[in-house]
Amino acid sequence: MNKKTKSDDEAKYSGARLDANPSYLNRELSQLAFNRRVMAQAEDRHVPLLERLRYLCIVSNNLDEFFEVRIASLLANSRIDGESADPPALTAALERTSVECHQIVDRQYEILNQAILPQLSAIGIHLLRHDDRTEEQRAWVKAFFEQEIRPLLTPIGLDPAHPFPQVLNKSLNFIVEMAGKDAFGRSTTIAIIKAPRVLPRVIKLPDVLSPKGSSFCLLSSIIHAHIGELFAGRQILSYSQFRVTRNSDLWVDEEEVKNLRQALQSELQSRQFGVAVRLEVARSCPEHLSQFLLSQFAIAPNRLYAVDGPVNMVRLSEMIDQVGDASLRFPPFSPGLPAQLSAVDDIFEQLKKKDVLLHHPFQSFQPVIDFVRSAAFDSNVVAIKQTIYRTGMNSDLMEALILAAQRGKEVTVVVELMARFDEEANINWADKLERAGAQVVYGVVGLKTHAKLSLVIRRERDKNGDGELRYYAHLGTGNYHPTTTKLYTDFGLLTSNQKLATEVNEVFMHLTSLTKPKKMDLLWLAPFSLQKEIIRAIHNEAEIARKGRPARIVAKMNALLDESVIRALYAASADGVKIELIVRGACALRPGVPGLSENIHVRSIIGRFLEHSRIYYFRNNLQHDVYLSSADWMNRNLFRRIEVAFPVHDKTLKKRVINEGLTPYLKDNANAWILGSDGNWHKSKPHRRQKPYSAQRHLMLSLGALSPIK
Repeated sequence: MNKKTKSDDEAKYSGARLDANPSYLNRELSQLAFNRRVMAQAEDRHVPLLERLRYLCIVSNNLDEFFEVRIASLLANSRIDGESADPPALTAALERTSVECHQIVDRQYEILNQAILPQLSAIGIHLLRHDDRTEEQRAWVKAFFEQEIRPLLTPIGLDPAHPFPQVLNKSLNFIVEMAGKDAFGRSTTIAIIKAPRVLPRVIKLPDVLSPKGSSFCLLSSIIHAHIGELFAGRQILSYSQFRVTRNSDLWVDEEEVKNLRQALQSELQSRQFGVAVRLEVARSCPEHLSQFLLSQFAIAPNRLYAVDGPVNMVRLSEMIDQVGDASLRFPPFSPGLPAQLSAVDDIFEQLKKKDVLLHHPFQSFQPVIDFVRSAAFDSNVVAIKQTIYRTGMNSDLMEALILAAQRGKEVTVVVELMARFDEEANINWADKLERAGAQVVYGVVGLKTHAKLSLVIRRERDKNGDGELRYYAHLGTGNYHPTTTKLYTDFGLLTSNQKLATEVNEVFMHLTSLTKPKKMDLLWLAPFSLQKEIIRAIHNEAEIARKGRPARIVAKMNALLDESVIRALYAASADGVKIELIVRGACALRPGVPGLSENIHVRSIIGRFLEHSRIYYFRNNLQHDVYLSSADWMNRNLFRRIEVAFPVHDKTLKKRVINEGLTPYLKDNANAWILGSDGNWHKSKPHRRQKPYSAQRHLMLSLGALSPIK
């Protein structure tokens, strides 16, 4: 056996080493281990080639946010009054994450340059560097540079009158070193060029120049090839592209400002120029230029990344979108529709008969949009209430809310302005809603409103002809976002259960009036009762196990980091509760440790869709309690956000949640990763007589329409 191969594989996909407390795994390393698992999709030959490239882009995007938020937070905590005050544990954590990040980035570019780009080139899809271009292609590129790029460039030669320019977060820039004298006889040696943000980063060459396929050039490559033309009379000694990542966590003193929206609009302008936390340069960049840039941005040397390719790999997704060969992508998929909604004119009459459970993206999100749009046109509807966390720049649902307000409905929208990286879109929607006559509020100071709720209040006639108000609600695990509903797995419940919908209304009353919410019998509401109810349910299973009866917990979430919940799970494991956890990303719990967590198993599913559902299942003496939620088991979700977990009581729908949201993922042996007690993740593989089983593929076939692979 080749021991080197085994150890290399374990090192490649490890990431969650032991933290200071051996009972818990390090959060940052566990989060990076998730990116290792995503990157493994880019290495999987069974994944279509362009999708493999897309996975590499996803890893880059994830790392950007990791630096903008997590590393930025660690660095901010390491400084007091501008002085370095790194405690040893924090310094060690930063160093460990730095080592892991460098390994991930190196592996990314290795996959790109040694596997994906050569395989694309072999089938006629070329990403051309200057040396790869034919004379005809170089002539076209030169003309494109002169006509489309050069007029937009503003090279800045550095001298006392031209100081180092402001560099925007994650923007493409170039540093140039020159010899000789400038036009005024001075020896200015360094210039900076900013790439215009209005230009595409990937340029497709005309088909006539690529008769046997498609050819692309990066904007950075075109500028590199013609840098000398920007400095006539000067000798170019060296140059490099570079990119700076900055702290992008917005800070607003919500207790001091009088208008959160105005304060946030002002703060958004400064996000582009936050504290620099990472510098990326081309691998060919001379060391003295790298050091010059590090000093300009006050970045430590271990946060310098010299890469063999574009400094922003995310932008390669522009090339993916321009390639026409459908065989290089996942097979087309059409989401299904529940049979009870397939020919329904009145969704409210249907909900009076039976609740509707939607499992996205395997089932369409359109019924949720129809729910709100129908309410906008329904003369019996008197009020609509809605939470918005992420909804995107274009949203049919938001347009329906605006229409409802314009038609005289009482529309109340709780817009979370502090939804990271969606602040600008949410501010724009808030403005449009207010101008349409809707009541817009921004949740609770200091707490993000993350709950996914929609409520319609309708005045209906009873049998005696008397009018009464009746509530209809949608509760979900994911965002009301037109794009992510097609890419993320989530559950949504449309219901006319009056007790449940009344409690939804109580949540809205709490958010708008800021009064203490009433005690709720059905909903678990953070920051008041959610963590306590989760721990109570865990303790209940432990009590059942101590009495010698079968006890089981199955939970699915994005992250598991809350120490109180983890301690409760450890205690339940010791009492004999069988615990199965499906955790997509960071997990601080160590499974399978004798005497601590030997009854706990943790797996992660990485597939075509991003696993986003939060499901809590407790056997509870065959009561089979099932809760769906917007909340992960993290301290921030349980105490620093408005979150809701809601029960599924209908036996048929409860069975669906278990059979679609949990059981297939526990059976998955194609896309599953298993977390070991040593903190390392290992890819699950079918046993000798097993067939490969993918939960997502099973659900696409059973709930939607997946085109066959040719």
